[in-house]
Amino acid sequence: MTTTGPGGAGNAGAGAGAGRAAVLVVEDEQAIQRGICDVLAYQGHQPTGASRGDEGLREALSGRYDLVILDVMLPGMNGYDVCAAIRAEHAELPILMLTARGSEQDVLEGFERGADDYVTKPFSVSELMARVKAMLRRSGRIRPEGESGFSFGGWTIDPAGLRAHRGDARLDLSPRELAILELFARERGRIVSRRTLLREVWGFPHPEKIETRTVDMQIGKLRKKIDGDGESLIETVRGAGYRYSGSA
Repeated sequence: MTTTGPGGAGNAGAGAGAGRAAVLVVEDEQAIQRGICDVLAYQGHQPTGASRGDEGLREALSGRYDLVILDVMLPGMNGYDVCAAIRAEHAELPILMLTARGSEQDVLEGFERGADDYVTKPFSVSELMARVKAMLRRSGRIRPEGESGFSFGGWTIDPAGLRAHRGDARLDLSPRELAILELFARERGRIVSRRTLLREVWGFPHPEKIETRTVDMQIGKLRKKIDGDGESLIETVRGAGYRYSGSA
Protein backbone atom coordinates (compact mmCIF):
# COMPACT_ATOMS: atom_id res chain seq x y z
CA MET A 1 0.00 0.00 0.00
CA THR A 2 1.32 3.45 -0.91
CA THR A 3 0.43 6.87 0.38
CA THR A 4 0.97 10.25 -1.22
CA GLY A 5 0.07 13.79 -0.32
CA PRO A 6 0.02 16.20 2.60
CA GLY A 7 0.12 14.43 5.95
CA GLY A 8 0.05 10.89 4.51
CA ALA A 9 -2.58 8.25 5.13
CA GLY A 10 -2.38 8.59 8.88
CA ASN A 11 -4.05 12.00 8.68
CA ALA A 12 -6.60 11.04 6.05
CA GLY A 13 -10.21 10.90 7.04
CA ALA A 14 -13.73 11.43 5.79
CA GLY A 15 -14.27 15.14 5.26
CA ALA A 16 -10.54 15.89 5.30
CA GLY A 17 -11.26 19.57 4.76
CA ALA A 18 -12.84 22.10 2.45
CA GLY A 19 -11.85 21.08 -1.08
CA ARG A 20 -9.54 18.28 0.15
CA ALA A 21 -10.46 14.61 0.15
CA ALA A 22 -9.02 11.32 1.36
CA VAL A 23 -9.10 9.10 -1.74
CA LEU A 24 -8.37 5.36 -1.94
CA VAL A 25 -6.99 4.21 -5.32
CA VAL A 26 -7.30 0.43 -5.79
CA GLU A 27 -5.31 -0.38 -8.94
CA ASP A 28 -2.81 -3.22 -9.53
CA GLU A 29 -0.93 -1.54 -12.40
CA GLN A 30 1.68 0.41 -10.45
CA ALA A 31 2.28 3.05 -13.12
CA ILE A 32 -1.43 3.88 -13.29
CA GLN A 33 -1.85 3.80 -9.51
CA ARG A 34 1.12 6.10 -8.94
CA GLY A 35 0.03 8.46 -11.70
CA ILE A 36 -3.48 8.82 -10.25
CA CYS A 37 -2.12 9.31 -6.73
CA ASP A 38 0.35 11.94 -7.92
CA VAL A 39 -2.37 13.92 -9.71
CA LEU A 40 -4.69 13.70 -6.70
CA ALA A 41 -1.91 14.93 -4.41
CA TYR A 42 -1.16 17.78 -6.82
CA GLN A 43 -4.85 18.74 -6.62
CA GLY A 44 -4.54 18.95 -2.82
CA HIS A 45 -6.16 15.63 -1.95
CA GLN A 46 -4.78 12.83 0.25
CA PRO A 47 -4.47 9.64 -1.86
CA THR A 48 -3.67 6.13 -0.68
CA GLY A 49 -2.92 3.30 -3.12
CA ALA A 50 -3.75 -0.40 -2.83
CA SER A 51 -2.73 -3.08 -5.35
CA ARG A 52 -5.03 -5.98 -4.42
CA GLY A 53 -8.79 -6.23 -4.19
CA ASP A 54 -8.84 -7.73 -0.70
CA GLU A 55 -6.35 -5.11 0.53
CA GLY A 56 -8.45 -2.34 -1.00
CA LEU A 57 -11.59 -3.68 0.65
CA ARG A 58 -9.97 -3.64 4.09
CA GLU A 59 -8.87 -0.05 3.56
CA ALA A 60 -12.25 1.07 2.21
CA LEU A 61 -14.09 -0.43 5.19
CA SER A 62 -11.88 1.52 7.62
CA GLY A 63 -14.12 4.58 7.24
CA ARG A 64 -11.17 6.88 6.53
CA TYR A 65 -11.98 7.74 2.94
CA ASP A 66 -14.17 10.23 1.09
CA LEU A 67 -14.01 8.44 -2.27
CA VAL A 68 -12.79 5.13 -3.73
CA ILE A 69 -11.32 4.79 -7.24
CA LEU A 70 -11.59 1.08 -8.01
CA ASP A 71 -10.23 -0.99 -10.89
CA VAL A 72 -12.24 -4.01 -12.05
CA MET A 73 -9.47 -6.51 -12.81
CA LEU A 74 -7.60 -7.02 -9.51
CA PRO A 75 -5.71 -9.86 -7.82
CA GLY A 76 -7.14 -11.25 -4.62
CA MET A 77 -10.72 -10.08 -5.28
CA ASN A 78 -12.26 -8.55 -8.39
CA GLY A 79 -13.48 -4.98 -8.40
CA TYR A 80 -17.17 -5.85 -8.76
CA ASP A 81 -17.08 -7.95 -5.59
CA VAL A 82 -15.09 -5.28 -3.77
CA CYS A 83 -17.63 -2.67 -4.84
CA ALA A 84 -20.58 -4.74 -3.61
CA ALA A 85 -18.87 -5.42 -0.27
CA ILE A 86 -18.09 -1.72 0.24
CA ARG A 87 -21.63 -0.72 -0.64
CA ALA A 88 -23.09 -3.20 1.84
CA GLU A 89 -21.24 -1.44 4.67
CA HIS A 90 -21.05 2.17 3.45
CA ALA A 91 -24.16 3.15 1.53
CA GLU A 92 -23.05 6.72 0.79
CA LEU A 93 -19.31 6.28 0.07
CA PRO A 94 -18.71 7.40 -3.56
CA ILE A 95 -17.17 4.70 -5.78
CA LEU A 96 -15.66 5.43 -9.21
CA MET A 97 -14.83 2.30 -11.20
CA LEU A 98 -11.99 2.06 -13.72
CA THR A 99 -12.57 -0.50 -16.42
CA ALA A 100 -10.95 -1.61 -19.64
CA ARG A 101 -14.27 -3.20 -20.48
CA GLY A 102 -16.40 -0.60 -22.20
CA SER A 103 -19.40 -2.79 -23.04
CA GLU A 104 -22.82 -1.74 -21.82
CA GLN A 105 -23.23 -4.96 -19.85
CA ASP A 106 -19.98 -4.40 -17.94
CA VAL A 107 -20.96 -0.84 -17.11
CA LEU A 108 -24.43 -1.90 -15.96
CA GLU A 109 -22.91 -4.62 -13.77
CA GLY A 110 -20.78 -1.98 -12.08
CA PHE A 111 -23.83 0.15 -11.36
CA GLU A 112 -25.78 -2.87 -10.11
CA ARG A 113 -22.95 -3.68 -7.68
CA GLY A 114 -23.11 -0.15 -6.31
CA ALA A 115 -20.72 2.01 -8.37
CA ASP A 116 -21.64 5.68 -8.70
CA ASP A 117 -19.72 6.36 -11.91
CA TYR A 118 -17.11 4.79 -14.19
CA VAL A 119 -14.23 5.75 -16.47
CA THR A 120 -13.07 3.48 -19.29
CA LYS A 121 -9.35 2.90 -19.86
CA PRO A 122 -7.46 4.51 -21.44
CA PHE A 123 -8.71 7.75 -19.88
CA SER A 124 -7.48 11.32 -19.76
CA VAL A 125 -6.33 12.80 -16.46
CA SER A 126 -8.63 15.79 -16.96
CA GLU A 127 -11.66 13.51 -17.41
CA LEU A 128 -10.80 11.50 -14.31
CA MET A 129 -10.29 14.60 -12.16
CA ALA A 130 -13.55 16.11 -13.43
CA ARG A 131 -15.42 12.97 -12.40
CA VAL A 132 -13.70 12.95 -9.00
CA LYS A 133 -14.60 16.60 -8.39
CA ALA A 134 -18.23 16.07 -9.41
CA MET A 135 -18.63 12.97 -7.26
CA LEU A 136 -17.16 14.64 -4.18
CA ARG A 137 -19.42 17.62 -4.64
CA ARG A 138 -22.54 15.47 -5.12
CA SER A 139 -21.71 13.39 -2.07
CA GLY A 140 -21.50 16.48 0.15
CA ARG A 141 -18.33 15.14 1.78
CA ILE A 142 -16.24 17.95 0.36
CA ARG A 143 -17.64 21.43 -0.18
CA PRO A 144 -15.79 24.22 -2.01
CA GLU A 145 -14.39 26.87 0.33
CA GLY A 146 -16.60 29.89 0.73
CA GLU A 147 -19.66 28.25 -0.84
CA SER A 148 -22.66 30.39 -0.02
CA GLY A 149 -26.14 29.36 0.98
CA PHE A 150 -29.31 29.90 -1.04
CA SER A 151 -33.06 30.22 -0.59
CA PHE A 152 -35.64 27.66 -1.60
CA GLY A 153 -39.33 28.38 -1.11
CA GLY A 154 -38.75 30.32 2.09
CA TRP A 155 -36.12 27.92 3.38
CA THR A 156 -32.57 29.13 3.85
CA ILE A 157 -30.24 26.34 2.77
CA ASP A 158 -26.80 25.94 4.36
CA PRO A 159 -24.79 23.67 2.02
CA ALA A 160 -21.71 23.41 4.24
CA GLY A 161 -23.75 22.38 7.26
CA LEU A 162 -26.27 20.23 5.33
CA ARG A 163 -29.07 22.13 7.08
CA ALA A 164 -32.10 24.26 6.25
CA HIS A 165 -34.18 26.64 8.34
CA ARG A 166 -37.39 28.60 7.88
CA GLY A 167 -38.57 30.62 10.83
CA ASP A 168 -38.37 28.37 13.87
CA ALA A 169 -38.25 25.21 11.75
CA ARG A 170 -34.92 23.43 11.37
CA LEU A 171 -34.10 20.29 9.42
CA ASP A 172 -31.09 18.24 8.37
CA LEU A 173 -30.46 17.39 4.74
CA SER A 174 -28.71 14.42 3.20
CA PRO A 175 -26.08 15.16 0.53
CA ARG A 176 -28.46 13.88 -2.14
CA GLU A 177 -31.34 16.04 -0.89
CA LEU A 178 -29.04 19.06 -0.99
CA ALA A 179 -27.98 18.22 -4.56
CA ILE A 180 -31.65 18.01 -5.62
CA LEU A 181 -32.47 21.38 -4.07
CA GLU A 182 -29.40 22.96 -5.69
CA LEU A 183 -30.43 21.63 -9.10
CA PHE A 184 -34.04 22.86 -8.81
CA ALA A 185 -32.92 26.27 -7.51
CA ARG A 186 -30.55 26.59 -10.47
CA GLU A 187 -33.28 25.56 -12.93
CA ARG A 188 -36.09 27.57 -11.28
CA GLY A 189 -39.17 27.77 -13.49
CA ARG A 190 -37.91 25.12 -15.92
CA ILE A 191 -38.91 21.46 -16.13
CA VAL A 192 -36.23 19.08 -14.84
CA SER A 193 -36.58 15.59 -16.28
CA ARG A 194 -35.96 12.38 -14.38
CA ARG A 195 -33.04 11.71 -16.75
CA THR A 196 -31.49 15.03 -15.79
CA LEU A 197 -31.87 14.20 -12.11
CA LEU A 198 -30.30 10.76 -12.60
CA ARG A 199 -27.37 12.32 -14.45
CA GLU A 200 -26.80 15.42 -12.30
CA VAL A 201 -27.67 14.09 -8.83
CA TRP A 202 -27.10 10.33 -9.03
CA GLY A 203 -24.18 10.60 -11.46
CA PHE A 204 -25.39 8.07 -14.05
CA PRO A 205 -23.64 8.92 -17.36
CA HIS A 206 -26.34 7.21 -19.47
CA PRO A 207 -29.66 7.69 -17.63
CA GLU A 208 -31.67 6.93 -20.76
CA LYS A 209 -30.72 3.27 -20.27
CA ILE A 210 -32.02 3.08 -16.72
CA GLU A 211 -35.56 2.31 -15.58
CA THR A 212 -36.02 3.10 -11.89
CA ARG A 213 -38.47 4.68 -9.43
CA THR A 214 -35.62 5.97 -7.28
CA VAL A 215 -36.07 9.59 -8.37
CA ASP A 216 -39.80 9.63 -7.59
CA MET A 217 -39.28 8.05 -4.17
CA GLN A 218 -36.51 10.52 -3.29
CA ILE A 219 -38.59 13.51 -4.39
CA GLY A 220 -41.51 12.19 -2.32
CA LYS A 221 -39.34 11.97 0.81
CA LEU A 222 -37.93 15.44 0.21
CA ARG A 223 -41.41 16.94 -0.21
CA LYS A 224 -42.45 15.57 3.18
CA LYS A 225 -39.52 17.42 4.74
CA ILE A 226 -39.79 20.81 3.05
CA ASP A 227 -43.49 21.27 2.20
CA GLY A 228 -45.77 23.06 4.62
CA ASP A 229 -49.53 22.79 4.92
CA GLY A 230 -51.17 23.06 1.53
CA GLU A 231 -47.96 23.82 -0.36
CA SER A 232 -45.95 21.84 -2.86
CA LEU A 233 -42.61 23.46 -3.64
CA ILE A 234 -41.65 20.84 -6.23
CA GLU A 235 -44.38 20.43 -8.84
CA THR A 236 -44.87 17.20 -10.78
CA VAL A 237 -45.18 17.80 -14.53
CA ARG A 238 -46.89 14.67 -15.77
CA GLY A 239 -44.87 12.80 -18.36
CA ALA A 240 -42.02 15.31 -18.25
CA GLY A 241 -40.49 15.53 -14.78
CA TYR A 242 -40.56 18.16 -12.04
CA ARG A 243 -40.45 21.93 -11.72
CA TYR A 244 -39.71 24.41 -8.94
CA SER A 245 -41.37 27.78 -9.45
CA GLY A 246 -40.89 29.30 -6.01
CA SER A 247 -38.66 32.09 -4.84
CA ALA A 248 -34.96 31.76 -5.65
